[in-house]
Amino acid sequence: MESIREIYKIGHGPSSSHTMGPAKAAKIFLDKHQDVDSYRVYLYGSLAATGKGHLTDVAILEVFSGKSIEIVWEPETFLPKHPNALKFEALDKYQQTTDSWTVYSIGGGAIIDDLSVMETKNMYPISKLDDILNWCHENGKQFWEFVEDHEGPEIWDYLAEVWKVMDAAIARGLKKEGTLPGGLMLPRKSSSFNLKAQNFSGPFKKRSKLFAYALAVSEENASGGLVVTAPTCGACGVLPAVLKHYQKVYDADLQQIYKALATAGLIGSLVKHNASISGAEVGCQGEIGTACAMASGAANQLMGGTINQIEYAAEMGIEHHLGLTCDPVAGLVQIPCIERNAFAAERALAHNTYALMSDGRHRISFDEVVETMYKTGKNLSNDYKETSKAGLALFTALPKC
Repeated sequence: MESIREIYKIGHGPSSSHTMGPAKAAKIFLDKHQDVDSYRVYLYGSLAATGKGHLTDVAILEVFSGKSIEIVWEPETFLPKHPNALKFEALDKYQQTTDSWTVYSIGGGAIIDDLSVMETKNMYPISKLDDILNWCHENGKQFWEFVEDHEGPEIWDYLAEVWKVMDAAIARGLKKEGTLPGGLMLPRKSSSFNLKAQNFSGPFKKRSKLFAYALAVSEENASGGLVVTAPTCGACGVLPAVLKHYQKVYDADLQQIYKALATAGLIGSLVKHNASISGAEVGCQGEIGTACAMASGAANQLMGGTINQIEYAAEMGIEHHLGLTCDPVAGLVQIPCIERNAFAAERALAHNTYALMSDGRHRISFDEVVETMYKTGKNLSNDYKETSKAGLALFTALPKC
């Protein structure tokens, strides 16, 4: 299983699979084919269906700036390996193809091709949470210690940078007002939520602040701001909101935050390795569900939960998002994506409380629910997997009085 660095990618929104991944692939192809006359890029399946709203073409054209390039959209063509597929072609002066490369953007900014996984390295010999639990029990260690043992002490510097970017996204988002780009004329809400929260007290104030934090990061993502995938751009507001909540309400220090990030990263990596974090492959359950699982586990650890309680909290994060579709209105990471981040953060707090009230024993394991999520996603119609062909995406979502 790969490093948790692959779950936490720092970059600009609005989509890790539609902007980060294609931009990375474009740079690799361009670096290998500098001296050709022109280029052609085919976008397939979900990548083409919602690529305009996700700024896929903008991300690719930015990489090929100053070059002659044609982008061909084929939303009805789905390649068998992954629904987010694209093909690069290098062309000579006669418009004949001299070389081509098919690549897949599998979520979280990661890419693979038909031969191998790109830019990944196996860091962990164990890839099931049940086995990791046994390892921790046998060695008297926590999940974050399992991460440190396999990633090395340098992982803490990386997680410190991850939290710095997450925290900055919250701070920026809470201050900004106006409408989000993309044509839906969706107003930012985080600033007003944060201001209204000042008028409340007790649990209502805390919950309102939590919503404001999640909205802040999600709105920053929707406007192309700098965020961290956790595990994707579309679900990037859940974990930062929960961590900020515990920092503010329970005075969690930075070291506790970093350790919680390590545990959450492990949870996200397990889902990515054993199932999928791509909305185009398994629906939003793979994005928001995984984000909620990561935040639920992190919250439980911050409250002193045992490793079995952490596993239970993480399991609930996915179990109670099973079947969630990915049906973005107008192909934008706005409706219903932004609100889902806020409610997934709230659910994470509930999962933490529920797990803490238990002894950590339960019938359905995290590994089993991850397998179920993947099978459920595979059985979903493509219309509900980031193609904007069904569900909420059928509505124009024009402003209503």
